[in-house]
Amino acid sequence: MNRITFLGTGTSTGVPYLGCDCPTCASTDPRDKRLRCSALVQTASANILIDCSPDFRQQMLRLNFRGTLDALFITHEHYDHVGGIDDLRPFSYGRSLPIYADPYAAAHLRQRLPYCLVENKYPGVPQLQLYDLQPYDTVLVNDTEVTALQVMHGQLPVFGYRIGDMAYITDMTSVTPRTLELLSGIRLLVVNGLRHRPHRTHQTIGQAIEFARQIGNQPTYIIHMSHDIAPHAQESLRMPQGIHLAYDGLAVEW
Repeated sequence: MNRITFLGTGTSTGVPYLGCDCPTCASTDPRDKRLRCSALVQTASANILIDCSPDFRQQMLRLNFRGTLDALFITHEHYDHVGGIDDLRPFSYGRSLPIYADPYAAAHLRQRLPYCLVENKYPGVPQLQLYDLQPYDTVLVNDTEVTALQVMHGQLPVFGYRIGDMAYITDMTSVTPRTLELLSGIRLLVVNGLRHRPHRTHQTIGQAIEFARQIGNQPTYIIHMSHDIAPHAQESLRMPQGIHLAYDGLAVEW
């Protein structure tokens, strides 16, 4: 059995939004406390991290995670998806942790984190090995296949990932025809839905629902949500059958 644990399901500001007293930000429901997006995927052979948000340390402490990480796959270089990379130190002592990203994101990471990504590293820094990944490439992590899916984040090409028969896509506005082909036959879909009002670089909740239906009848979990939706208990009642709002700490098996 495979499992995805949602470490964070919020947009770049997180929820609550600082200084806001809207019903969602003021909610006492723990499902309305959303850290920045990241996920842990566990298969029979690998523990795979998708993105490493600025909240990564807090997320892993909250999960009480005691295992190892076999690889990190980056969707894109925006800070809310990579700001926790320095906190990978405990998972890379005595071994090199591979990181995969598209060439554009990889170049930005090398600029921001040169002390982590040079040949002669300062003692104590994370032992990371960054690999450029091309769209639609497949990487084998132990016995688990991970395929890079190119999607568009407004005008910026970014990656989603298919891991086995699960697909994880965030910060998307549209997909390529090739990605649509590679989504055929999935049994679980994770996809972004920011809010109900249109946004230039993110899907709305309605667009996420429409996209899920376009792909098929697989269970779908929406991530990367802002505070501009109703509190979880209310918003969940509006979801069609088979489509759910993810929340921090939720684990789903497939």
